[in-house]
Parts: sequence; structure tokens; C-alpha cells
Amino acid sequence: MTGLLNHTDDSLLRLATAGREDAFVELYRRKQGQIYKFALHMSGSAPVAEEVTQEVFMSLIRNADGFDAERGSLTGYLYGIARNHVLRALERDRAYVAMEDDVVVVSTAETPLGDLTRTETIESVRQAVLSLPGNYREVVVLCDLQEMNYTDAALTLDIPIGTVRSRLSRGRAMLVEKLRTSSTRCIV
Repeated sequence: MTGLLNHTDDSLLRLATAGREDAFVELYRRKQGQIYKFALHMSGSAPVAEEVTQEVFMSLIRNADGFDAERGSLTGYLYGIARNHVLRALERDRAYVAMEDDVVVVSTAETPLGDLTRTETIESVRQAVLSLPGNYREVVVLCDLQEMNYTDAALTLDIPIGTVRSRLSRGRAMLVEKLRTSSTRCIV
């Protein structure tokens, strides 16, 4: 498999569709973490994120011809598939699911109070992101949490770049307000 490390994502996909299992394994190894994090941020549920991640790669293998390198990157294409699966899962469940308790938080705090504060802050941000309306949550997750550029986000969501920018601006403003409100409630 070491010979596959130098291959591009596109060439790995071509090899995988030609029957090279090791190419698919390498592609999965490269991309599954990003897809899982995206699905987790969008759904707030580890089980949904795991299910979506598996479905994305099953969809990719079943319909590899659906990817067109001229339209965007393979990563963007995978995010688009993940987005559709997350939206279906949320529709199926009809409610946003709270973050699972089994999320591990790695802390660099030197005191128990610092660790508690960091954990509470992370949880506040997660809850604020999850409470955003879907169209704002998508762009915040893609651009801010997944560090996707505006062009790729626009292609993934099939919306104009200007819409990505405006939704991101509005989503960030909503996040700031939600976090400000939540910290005010804690002080009172």
C-alpha cells in the first residue's frame, strides 16, 4: 500500500473503481476522518456520524461515475454526499440530537477549574452550532470547522459563492449572539 501514498485522490478513485481494494482502503483512510467530523458537527450525534460516514463511502463505490473532477474536488463531492445523508437522518429523526456523552475532550489546562471551563466552553460552542438553522450550520461547519474554502463550499452546497459568504457572515453573527446569551445566563 505504500506505493499508493503518492497518488492523488482522483487517481485512487480510478484505481478503486477498477477493482483495486487497496486503493479504496487508502482513499477511505485519507477521507473518513473529515467526513465523520463534518457529519458529527452537522448532526450532533456520533451514531449518525458513523452511519453517514459508512454510507458516503458505500455511495462512492456504488456510483463513482457521479464524481466529476471538472466540477470540484473529491473531498467536496464527499461532503455533498455526507450533507445529503445527514439531512435525511435529521429528517428521519425529526429532532436535533444532543451531543453524545462519550465525546473525549483532550485538555491542556493545568487546573481542574481550567479543564472544567474549557469543557463547558467547547460544549457551549457545539450546542450553539447545532442550534443554528441548517443552511447557516452547513456553511459554518464547512468553512470554519472543516476549513473549506468558499469556492469548494459553494460547489458542495450547490449555491453561489456570494450566498456562502452571506450565510457564513449571518451564521457567525448568530453564533456570537447565542454564545453571548449563554454566557450572560451563566453569570446571572
